[in-house]
Amino acid sequence: MAIRVSVQAATEDECVEGLAQLVDAGFQPVMMPRYMTDGRWMARAVPTRKAPTVSEDGRGLGVAG
Repeated sequence: MAIRVSVQAATEDECVEGLAQLVDAGFQPVMMPRYMTDGRWMARAVPTRKAPTVSEDGRGLGVAG
């Protein structure tokens, strides 16, 4: 299963900011912000590292591995 996430926004600036937050969270852009024919902005990203998991004590996220 391939994991992809999308940012959908009303403006280009919102889309760029959303994509930047995904990059900060460990995703790699695969589609930079584009204006779609239905009047919205969209960008896509994929994970660049192993998915986060709940830590052993159950109080937060850790990195699987």
